[in-house]
Amino acid sequence: MFSLISQISTFLLELINNLGYLGIFIGMTIESSFFPFPSEIIMIPAGALIAQGKMSLHLVFISGILGSVTGALINYYLALFLGRPLIDILIDRYGKFFFISRKNLKKSDIYFKKHGEITTFLGRLIPGIRQIISLPAGFSKMNLLKFILFTALGAGFWIFILIYTGYFLGNNLVFIENNLNIIVLLLTIFSLITALFYILYEKRKSY
Repeated sequence: MFSLISQISTFLLELINNLGYLGIFIGMTIESSFFPFPSEIIMIPAGALIAQGKMSLHLVFISGILGSVTGALINYYLALFLGRPLIDILIDRYGKFFFISRKNLKKSDIYFKKHGEITTFLGRLIPGIRQIISLPAGFSKMNLLKFILFTALGAGFWIFILIYTGYFLGNNLVFIENNLNIIVLLLTIFSLITALFYILYEKRKSY
């Protein structure tokens, strides 16, 4: 497993070196769309290259966000144009067998109208959820501008943390390879705690 991670990391480091910011954009587009590709093995090596003075922090950050938003939009539109009609057909024909009804679908729509922004933001911080959080947003026809904004905010927060992880640990790739799962878990916990404090702060301000 560690050997595979090492090989993938080396390949991506070479890809980013060869394609530069375009490589980051393509990698993050893939990561954020229907293919479950871990962003940490893209952005952490990119952070290491920033530390070596080979890439610009600002351009890496922007390329990562643009790729994440592009991949998320692919899922959003797939769910909007293909998934929604398919769900409507399934409800009409087989809804009673799968305990799905238009009432349930309406509840989902209402939920995303009320809480779609924070759900999208937090979803971008959780490995395994990042890729699929765009699907219910598309199903529920979440406002596109809000979807893009909160996808960018959540992705940007996560990307920022990964970049600086690579920046500070970039000279110790063996440590990263051997402890990648622990690093990702800690980063996820940190991200969610930070986001929670932000939400509580905003709620307190509104009172």
